[in-house]
Amino acid sequence: MIAPLLLATRPKTLPAAIVPVWVGCVLAWKLTGKFSLPLALATVGGAVFIQIATNLFNDAIDAAKGADTERRTGPQRVTATGLLSRTTVMTGAAVFLALAIACGVVLWQAAGWPMLAIGIPSLYLAYGYTGGPFPLAYRGMGELFVVLFFGLVAVCGTVFVQTLEWRPEALLLGVQVGLLSAVLISINNLRDREEDSTTGKRTLAVRLGPKPARLIVWMEVKLAAFAGLAWFVFDLPWLVLASFPMLSLGMRLIWGALTMPEGRGMNRLLAMAAAQLVAFAILFHILAVKL
Repeated sequence: MIAPLLLATRPKTLPAAIVPVWVGCVLAWKLTGKFSLPLALATVGGAVFIQIATNLFNDAIDAAKGADTERRTGPQRVTATGLLSRTTVMTGAAVFLALAIACGVVLWQAAGWPMLAIGIPSLYLAYGYTGGPFPLAYRGMGELFVVLFFGLVAVCGTVFVQTLEWRPEALLLGVQVGLLSAVLISINNLRDREEDSTTGKRTLAVRLGPKPARLIVWMEVKLAAFAGLAWFVFDLPWLVLASFPMLSLGMRLIWGALTMPEGRGMNRLLAMAAAQLVAFAILFHILAVKL
């Protein structure tokens, strides 16, 4: 049971939860010299637990809706394949939400009501991403959700927890991280476009078609890179160099998204997109600390 549950948590997606907190803490330290390890751990714990709960709800709900079929080209889903029951997966999701709430209590005590304003929608959308009356993933809003919650909300919220200040620099960093995280969703949806079109999952790739879906990946990488030029405005010019992964690894990623056939082969692009996100975080950290 442990191995299928670990599979359902989708560990490869967790960089999208960890990176915003990581770089947000680095930015907070760079701007103010403030850093609290306990608050950082509570923040990353909450983010990771919500991400895992989202993945588990997604696994169970997609299976119930018939969205995961034998044509699936992505990683194996445990509910649809019968490795775990829907009840077990949903219970696991509830447990991780409870852990996220525990982390949220720590953050609320430290930073007050803004943590409730961030935390309550985040907790709901762990389920509402694929479930509820308006499932975002089925309405073509997956990319927007990621930019907002895995970018702007996560980074700005992290910086606020550390400094108790809302900083415009956090908005810029949140845009970059959000766009790089959205690349993962866009490639995933492009890979699964044909299957999704037959199961009622109206992602952007299904709604717009293959050519626009490929161009969305191009746009996300390019916008993330060019947004980095705004670090000049904040008198932090060295942080512009953190965009280097988008100008190197990102070019290979764009070429693959524009030319590669849809299907299982795009799993390599997903790994590349995750590597791009992590490489950005590493380089941002080095530049912020050393320069």
